[in-house]
Amino acid sequence: MNGTLIVDKPAGLTSHDVVARVRRITGERRVGHTGTLDPFATGVLVLLLGKATRLLQFLSGAEKEYEALIRFGYATDTGDATGRRLDAQAPSQRAQSLRAQEIEAAMATLRGEIAQVPPMYSAKKVKGQKLYELARRGESVERQPVQVTIYQFEPASDGQTPAMNDDGTADFPVQVVCSAGTYVRTLAEDLGKLLGVEAHLAALRRTRAGRFTVDSSITLDQLAEFAEDNSIGDQIISPDATIGHLPPIVLNESDARRAMNGVEIEFDSDHEDKQHLRLQNVAGELVAVGVFDAQRRTVHPRVVLGN
Repeated sequence: MNGTLIVDKPAGLTSHDVVARVRRITGERRVGHTGTLDPFATGVLVLLLGKATRLLQFLSGAEKEYEALIRFGYATDTGDATGRRLDAQAPSQRAQSLRAQEIEAAMATLRGEIAQVPPMYSAKKVKGQKLYELARRGESVERQPVQVTIYQFEPASDGQTPAMNDDGTADFPVQVVCSAGTYVRTLAEDLGKLLGVEAHLAALRRTRAGRFTVDSSITLDQLAEFAEDNSIGDQIISPDATIGHLPPIVLNESDARRAMNGVEIEFDSDHEDKQHLRLQNVAGELVAVGVFDAQRRTVHPRVVLGN
């Protein structure tokens, strides 16, 4: 079972939980994901199965798209709705006075390339330890800012003002398109700081990871039903289509065998030096991913799948 599954992750499960369930349902032990989703978040989780797990490196850096709900009025220790409220006082009236124009001005400063400090409740490692493990022990360590790119950070609709809640907080739905490694929780907190009001992320749904969208995803329950019908194969994206963003080369039978043995292949092309290429056999199946050497005019198989 080799290829890619796009799972619509439910709230309450970690990405590791989803991987474990997919292993049980499919019977395939080799399962990996291309980007962690927090337990409270939902949406696109790209899973690679079997030999296709070797392709993770070509997908993990893909940009992500989210629908998020920012709640103005108070902060939490995790930066999201699962955390402990840091301010026991009633939300300040500042949350109730926010206007569309000032929110847009603040959001504009958070677009483009920005520096983010990873939250303590995150899977990022510092000196070999995951930050959330330290946070759960009540420890806090210095974290170095990370450069990320925010391609889009917009209200869910034009001219929108936050919607008031009965408890004095205000909810503001947004759309975010960002580079891999971006913490939307931190984006929500930073927006609140710019507006002079505490904030946290109340909801998060990933709608796209690279080329894979939530419209092409399936739930874990649906996956179990496909398993009962022996039709999981219909849901799996082929290894070749998984990395369809890379240029293809169709190899003859002899060169395909060479590629599967890790032997470089002569190839005259105008591709850029160090460009990754999909190496296909005559049937259009992916046998390897190669790196083009513009000076030597060769392609060296870097990741071999074989067939």
